[in-house]
Amino acid sequence: MNQSQLIAAVNQKMPFGKYAGRKLLHLPEPYLVWFHSKGFPEGKLGEQLALIYEVKLNGLEAMLAPLVRDDDKSEI
Repeated sequence: MNQSQLIAAVNQKMPFGKYAGRKLLHLPEPYLVWFHSKGFPEGKLGEQLALIYEVKLNGLEAMLAPLVRDDDKSEI
């Protein structure tokens, strides 16, 4: 995991479901716990969701909050 992958995961928007359009870092922890128990989607999104799950599980969300970009400045 490198810095650009971490920034991309933090700023990635959820593409489907109840929280569609919300950045992964801003997803509620119970939603990520549910994914963890049911299985993360395959591919890049699943890897990003798993990373954000670990971030929240370990209480690191506040540390990554400064990496969140404004939507109009986001490259994602």
